Amino acid sequence: MSRTDGDSWDLASSVGTTATMVAAARAVASREQDPLFDDPYAAPLVRAVGLDFFTKLVDGEVELPDDGNPGGPAFLATSIAVRTRFFDDFFTDSGAGGIRQAVILASGLDSRAYRLEWPDGTVVYEIDQPQVIEFKTATMTSIGAPPAAEHRTVGIDLREDWPKALRDSGFDVSQPTAWSAEGLLVYLPPDAQDRLLDDITELSAPGSRLATEYHPDAAASIGARLQDMKDQWGDAPVDLDITKLFYDGERNGVVDYLTDHGWQVSARRRPDVFAGYGRVFPDTESLVPLRDSLAVIATRK
Repeated sequence: MSRTDGDSWDLASSVGTTATMVAAARAVASREQDPLFDDPYAAPLVRAVGLDFFTKLVDGEVELPDDGNPGGPAFLATSIAVRTRFFDDFFTDSGAGGIRQAVILASGLDSRAYRLEWPDGTVVYEIDQPQVIEFKTATMTSIGAPPAAEHRTVGIDLREDWPKALRDSGFDVSQPTAWSAEGLLVYLPPDAQDRLLDDITELSAPGSRLATEYHPDAAASIGARLQDMKDQWGDAPVDLDITKLFYDGERNGVVDYLTDHGWQVSARRRPDVFAGYGRVFPDTESLVPLRDSLAVIATRK
């Protein structure tokens, strides 16, 4: 299903399907012999969504195909594992640095509010579509999973006035904040990406931190790769033509944009992030577009 202005979704359709796919990958990665993290909630959340293929994947009834290609479908779990650990470490480091306010944008099936060790006094905000927030909250309650910090959910589309909704939920603009925009920017139109970064900047007190990613060519680096994986999965009954979920148009580079708007920015290419966690980024032609994807951390000056 292609994107349209004002479209909406749940966790079994459109952009929501990618949140379920990522949660399934987290569940698979948590089962590795030497896992980078443990997400005990990923599998129950995927089962609750009810997409048959992903349920079978988290239950071990189907496997990510391994055709010997290090950049094949099995690479998805490794890639998500590295990304997950990067954002986990970001929040952990932010808390160790004294930040007690966190915002997870487009939270989907992210379970960090429940599984990370947040310092006392931390308030964690999650923002996503109302039906996504309601579904996850109900599911976590049903499995008896308490939040690990003071947890405030904000059910609103990021194309609406989410800064007001966040402030109305108790967000303190005078306090430094740790922000995450994980797997988000590629699904925004170019102008909406700029507005989101502008809004984050406006809401961020000095010392605030932001973690996100930048893919110079999302269609080539992510879309084509996942389409190849879908082809190898064969008859999996899941709509994963992810290229239809992206918006065309030239967009500003995140590093330069944030730098120009008062942030001190550091960025690492994907192979370097992999190496930092003891994983090897495959040197294969199919993954060349992904090599220049950046993991970004910015601090508000």
